[in-house]
Amino acid sequence: MQVALVHDWLTGMRGGERCLEVFCELFPDADLYTLLHVPGSVSPTIERRRIVTSFVARLPDAARRYRHYLPLFPAAVARFDLSAYDLVLSSSHCVAKAARPRRGALHICYCFTPMRYVWDLYDDYFGPRASVPARLLMPPVAAALRRWDRRTSARVGRFVAISRHVARRIERCYGRSAEVIYPPVDVSRFRVADEPGEFYLIVSALTPYKRVDLAVVAANRLGARLVVVGSGPEEARIRRLAGPAVDVLGWRSDAEVAELYGRCRAVLFPAIEDFGIVPLEAMAAGRPVIALGRGGALETVVSLDTADEPPTGLLFDEQTPEALAAAIRRFEANAHRFEPKSLRRRAEGFDRPVFKERIARYVDRALAEARVC
Repeated sequence: MQVALVHDWLTGMRGGERCLEVFCELFPDADLYTLLHVPGSVSPTIERRRIVTSFVARLPDAARRYRHYLPLFPAAVARFDLSAYDLVLSSSHCVAKAARPRRGALHICYCFTPMRYVWDLYDDYFGPRASVPARLLMPPVAAALRRWDRRTSARVGRFVAISRHVARRIERCYGRSAEVIYPPVDVSRFRVADEPGEFYLIVSALTPYKRVDLAVVAANRLGARLVVVGSGPEEARIRRLAGPAVDVLGWRSDAEVAELYGRCRAVLFPAIEDFGIVPLEAMAAGRPVIALGRGGALETVVSLDTADEPPTGLLFDEQTPEALAAAIRRFEANAHRFEPKSLRRRAEGFDRPVFKERIARYVDRALAEARVC
């Protein structure tokens, strides 16, 4: 059986690429198609296979500014020749799901989300903070991309969603059902520390919808020490907001991040995420989470108010600095209720081998059912 993997782009090892790495292990001879690839930016497991890129990779300064070429992505993914493959497994949050398999081939899409730039988070990317040209030009482009995104969902034989939250979005945007298989957290990367540290931690890309600014403002008001790990277009703004108790460290290696998780008091998670791997990484290190009670966090964090399971975090209701500050104060009054070993056990239910087994079993079942049909 000939297998093709399709992934939006390869520019770093984030949550999507950790899922792709598992797909590469399951199908070690599969070719990998992607809009662009920055050599050395992903793990050796991904790097050592045959990687086919699109014309986007050859556009000026594509490695840094590829998002500016968003209107060209549909044409780029349409040009991939997948006629030699029996199975296409796409991992998509943008356009990879629109890869066109040959007639009779099975296309399974592991969907991180329908294209967030033009659906739920349009205002975060192209609203008041965007440049004037972007605000003027994007409305008709976004409308066309939504039509294209909905239409090309028919190229997918089966959708698998990363959370129930995303499955509902797939149904709303595409009119399609999706099975849910949660993404993996590599529990082995983390060690449980004996004592909690004295600082709160944010691990996040510094982009508008992550709302890291809420955590910075809340920490400033409380005088609570906060460490921010991550980089992105919001970094300069976050540094300007940061008070004397807030350290913005920028990008850090996996080993450094794992060490910070183990030393922190709790992890702050103020974003509405499709799933959100950060809360589970915190739990793997035995550290609780203070999270906005919306999106994927509702599927991973066991709230302090849950009676029948050991709590792994505390949820707050409003995406405001005031609500987050109140949640931090409540956490301090209840910090003794979080038991590191219970937190670790919760993360183990999402461990990498669990994900790998579930994906393999799902693909086998889908192939068997396709042959029957």
